[in-house]
Amino acid sequence: MSKKKPGADTSSPNHYNELKWKFITTMLAIAVIPLATMLVINHFQYKTHLKSEMTSPLYAMANKTRHSFELFLEERLSTIRFISSAYSFEELSREETIKKIFISLKKELNGFVDLGLINPEGDLVSYAGPYALLGKNYAEQRSFKETRIKGQFISNVFMGYRKIPHIAIAVQHLTDDDKTWILRATIDTDHFDNLINSMGLDFQSDAFLVNSKGILQTDSRYYGQTLEKCTLKINNSRTMEAFPDGSDIVNVTTREVIVASADFSSADYTLMLVKPYSVVLKSWYSLKAELILVFSISFVIIVVTVFKMTGVLVSRIKRADEKREQMMAELQHTQKLSSIGRLAAGVAHEINNPLAIINEKAGLLSDLIQMTDDIANRSKFDELTRSIINSVARCRKITHRLLGFSKRIEVKFESININVVIHEVLEFLEKEALYRKIDVRLKLFEPLNPISSDFGQLQQVFLNLLTNAFAAVDDGGIITIATTNRKNKGISVIISDNGCGIPQEILNNIFDPFFSTKKEKGTGLGLSITYGIINKLGGQISVESTEGKGTSFTINLPDKPNNKKEANHGQDDSHPAH
Repeated sequence: MSKKKPGADTSSPNHYNELKWKFITTMLAIAVIPLATMLVINHFQYKTHLKSEMTSPLYAMANKTRHSFELFLEERLSTIRFISSAYSFEELSREETIKKIFISLKKELNGFVDLGLINPEGDLVSYAGPYALLGKNYAEQRSFKETRIKGQFISNVFMGYRKIPHIAIAVQHLTDDDKTWILRATIDTDHFDNLINSMGLDFQSDAFLVNSKGILQTDSRYYGQTLEKCTLKINNSRTMEAFPDGSDIVNVTTREVIVASADFSSADYTLMLVKPYSVVLKSWYSLKAELILVFSISFVIIVVTVFKMTGVLVSRIKRADEKREQMMAELQHTQKLSSIGRLAAGVAHEINNPLAIINEKAGLLSDLIQMTDDIANRSKFDELTRSIINSVARCRKITHRLLGFSKRIEVKFESININVVIHEVLEFLEKEALYRKIDVRLKLFEPLNPISSDFGQLQQVFLNLLTNAFAAVDDGGIITIATTNRKNKGISVIISDNGCGIPQEILNNIFDPFFSTKKEKGTGLGLSITYGIINKLGGQISVESTEGKGTSFTINLPDKPNNKKEANHGQDDSHPAH
C-alpha cells in the first residue's frame, strides 16, 4: 500500500483550494496562447492577402512575357524543323544549299547567327556562318546528346567562340530508313532584351532570366550581368537556385520586394520580376481594432468557462480521492482476510500432526481391546474408539479442504465432473443450511459431460455464489442448483434463489472490484474474483435478477479452456469474500 508524502494532506480543504487556483492560473495561461496565436495568424493572413492583391498583376505580366519568350523560341524551332523536313541530308550537306537557306533565314527572321548540319557521329559536315566551325565534333556536347534523346534542344545562354551572349537550338530529323541527323542553329539574345524592355517596368523594378542554377541569362539592373551568379537572396540567407511557378515576398538587403517567377516549359529558363513592396496600413488599423474586440470577448468567455470547469473538476477530484481512501481501506480489509486465510492454512497444517497421533493412538487402543478377552464393557470401548477415529477423519477432511482453498496458486487442469464439485462445496454449507432451514434443491443432470478445468478454482466460484445466495435469502428460503449438458460438449450451471434480488440500476456493476451491497459486511471482491476465474477458465457468467423475487447466475464452461497457456499462468484470487 502506498504511503502519502509528508504535507500532502488531500483531505484538507486548503489542499483543494490551492489545487483549484493552480488549475485556474494554468488554464488561463494556456488559453492566452491560442488567442495570441490567432492574433499573429490573422496579422500574417492579412499581409498575405495584401501580397496576393499586389502580386496577381505582376505574376500575370510574368506569365504573359514568358509566353512571348516561348513563342519566339518555338517559332525558331519550327523553322529549323521545317528546313530539316523539306531538305534531304545530301542537299543540306552541299555548302551552296545551306548558305542559301541561311541567307533566307536572316532576311525573314531576326536573330540567327549561323546554321550547321551534324551527322550521326557528331561531326559538323555543313556550315553557314561567320566562324570556321566546319569539321567540329559535337558528340560529347550536351546539345548533341539531349537532341538525340528528346528530338530537340534549347541551350542556356553562353559565349563560345562568338564572345557575345547567344543560345543554340537543335532539331533531330529521322528518315524512313532509320537514318538520323541534326540541324543546329545559334541565335543571339538581343530579342530577349527587347521582350523584357517591352514590359514597361519603372526604374525601381527589374526583370531578367535565370536558369535552374541561378545563373543570369540576361542582364539585371540590380542583381548582376549575363552569365553571372544572381545576387538576389531569399530571406537574406540563400541565393536563388530554383524557382517554382508563383510569387513570393522576400527581403533583399534593406528593402522588401515582391518576386514573381514563371518557369519555361521548353527550356531551362525562369523569368523573374522584382518590384518594391509598398504596405497599405489603412486597412490594417481597422482589422487590428476588430482583433482587439474579438480578443477581449474571447478572454472574458474563457475566464468564466475556466472558473466553472475548474470548480467541477476539483469537485470530481475530491470525490475520487474520497473513493480512493475508501478503496484503500477495503484493500486493507482484504489483505487482512488474505492473512487470516494463510494463518488458517498454517493452523490446519499444524492440526493435522496431532490428529495423526490421535488417529494412531485410537487405532492402537482399538487393536488392544480386540486382543484382550477379559475387558469389561468391550462394546462400549469399541464404540468410543470408532467415534474417535470417525471424528479424526472428519477433522482431517475439513483441514484438507481448507488447505485446498488456501494453498492452490497455479491453475491445474484435470477432468472434472461439476456435480462432484457442487456436492463438495455444499458440505461446507450444510450446517448453515440446516440451522436456517434453507431448502437447497439439486437438479443435477446425469450423466453430465466431464470438462477439463481446475477443481480448486471451481470450488471457490461455487462457494462465492452459494455464499451470496445464502446471504440473499431469508431463513426457510429456496436455493436451486441445476446442471445441464450443452451442444458443444460443455456444461451449464444455474444457481438461483428466491431472495431479495438486485436492483436493476446496479446490476451492471456487481462484477466490479470492491462493489458491494452489504455495506460494512462485505469487501466487494467475491463476484469480481468469480468473474475473473470464469474468464480464465474460458467460460462466461451472466446474471438475471428481479428485485424482491430473486437472482439467477448462469455459468457456461467449455469442455476445454480456450487459452490454456494463459489459464496455466493465472492465480487464485485469494479468499472469497463478497
